[in-house]
Formats: sequence, structure tokens, C-alpha cells
Amino acid sequence: MHATLPLLVNTDFPAISRHKLETLQVNLGYLCNQQCLHCHVNAGPNRKELMDRQTVHAVLDYLKQSTASTLDLTGGAPELNPYFREMVVLARKMGCKVIDRCNLTVLFESGQEDLAQFLADNQVEITASLPCYLEENVDSQRGKGVFTSSIAALQVLNKLGYARPGSGLELNLVFNPQGASLPPLQQELENDYRKLLKDSYSIEFNNLFTITNMPIKRFGSTLVSKGTFNAYMDLLKQSSSEDNLHNVMCKSLVSIGWQGNVYDCDFNQMLELEMPFVEQKLHISELAELDLIGKPISVADHCYACTAGQGSSCGGALTSSDI
Repeated sequence: MHATLPLLVNTDFPAISRHKLETLQVNLGYLCNQQCLHCHVNAGPNRKELMDRQTVHAVLDYLKQSTASTLDLTGGAPELNPYFREMVVLARKMGCKVIDRCNLTVLFESGQEDLAQFLADNQVEITASLPCYLEENVDSQRGKGVFTSSIAALQVLNKLGYARPGSGLELNLVFNPQGASLPPLQQELENDYRKLLKDSYSIEFNNLFTITNMPIKRFGSTLVSKGTFNAYMDLLKQSSSEDNLHNVMCKSLVSIGWQGNVYDCDFNQMLELEMPFVEQKLHISELAELDLIGKPISVADHCYACTAGQGSSCGGALTSSDI
């Protein structure tokens, strides 16, 4: 796999700094039942990295005393971590909002037969990957049969009350482009998703999030192999909007790796790009000693993926119209 960090560190991306911490995003490991082409984590079925119970509780200890009100769980497939459910239950007891970044097909993995019910019982918000509403496109990006399984999973979640009025169970979908291009306008694409999924499969959801593909790990390496890395970076830079800088997610979020190390965002974590104000790796057990407000954020050229077009974050577009 081609390393992309050396291609990104010489950057002119604007300096940005932290605001009040609102979200703790935790990568529970790289084990996944899928192996997607756009994956910035390089996750897959053969990965062994998983957060252990001691680190899970170190995260929970920090969550309890921090200003963060949201625990955002990601992976890999976060549900495959053996301590996923324990973490969810304890965070919910604290009154925290819990987001599960779910690939949908994990609901049908052996041992996960009651996962959907567990998520509903604990009022977990689901942000689910569905990179297109067409079977051919999804299967080419994520693997044969993934679309059919994803549709079945969404139908299961709807039956449990997800995306139903008054249920309190939120179900969001995530779109990723097929390749080296920016996502379409989020609201227009959401309208298309909503109509097709409703008409064809009787599926309902709350929101669609469009997320720009990051030029790192598996996707970045593919760009290098195809000789299109520089062209994609030019597209991101030329499409960047200063307005999006005000709302980038790293200003109110910290990312925790499976070993408990702290980063400015999930993408910096994958690049092992340390926070600029620490001399060595910062562990979650040490984070409570620091006041993060006003601290600088590590940036490189990949950050342009968050400010291109409508902007991109774990919550989708940053602006309501194309810039």
C-alpha cells in the first residue's frame, strides 16, 4: 500500500484551533466484515486490532468528566468489538447520546442476531453506510450481495421503530462517491434517496450525509496506483470554501484510537498525525489534565476534503448549498 502522508504534509491549509469539546469519537478497532474500496481505515475481516476493556473504561472515565455529550463509535465494524455493548450501556447510563456508525450487514453476522434490538432498546442513533441507492454501484464498492443485505437490515431497523415519527430512534444514511469526485448536493441527493428507497423498498430514514472520500489509506493508495492522486488533490483545493472552515468537525471533536491514543480527528488518527501541542503520543488517560479550548489542530492537505464543495464531516455537508 502506498503511504500518502508524505504527499500531504507540505500544506498551505489554514491554521485552525479548538472550541469546546462536544463529541468523543472512538475507533473500537479495524476488524470489519466488509472491505470497502473507499475505506480510509483499511479495515477488513483479517484485521486483529481491537480496543481492550481497560481502554474502553479509560474512555468512559474521561467521558464522565468531560464536556462531551456524544459518544460516536466507529471502526471497522464497532459492533464486532467484544466490549461494544458494555460501552453503549454505560455511556447511555451517563445520559450521553451514542452514535453507532454501522455498515448494516453486520446485523446478520453470526452472534449479532439480537444487535438491532439491542441498539433500539438503548436508543442508539444509527449512522449507516449506504454509498448509493443502486445495487450495482454498492456491490462494486463494497462487495457482492452487500446492497441486498443492507436493504434487509434497513427494513429490520424500520420495523423496530427507527426513523418512525415519535420513536426517538434516529437512522441516518451515508453516501460516499464512487471515486475521485465530490459528492452531489446533499439535499438533492437526499430527496432522490428518500423517494427511491420508499417507493422500491418501503424504507424510511431521517437524514442523508454526504461524505467526501479521503485521499488516505486504501482510497489514497488506489489514487496513487492509478496516477490520479494529484488530480484529486487539485479538485479538493480548487473546490475548497473558506466558509466551511467555521464548521469543521475537529473543532469540537477528539478521536480516540483503538489503543487509547488521542488525535484531532479520525483521519489524522489513520495518518498517525499527532496533536501539534504534544511532544509524544497522548493517551486518553492523560487527556483530563489538558484544557483543549484554543489549542491548535494538526492539518495537512487531506483537510481540503473537509472544506471542498459543501464541506464534509461525519455529520455530512457543512453548508446548505454548493459554494
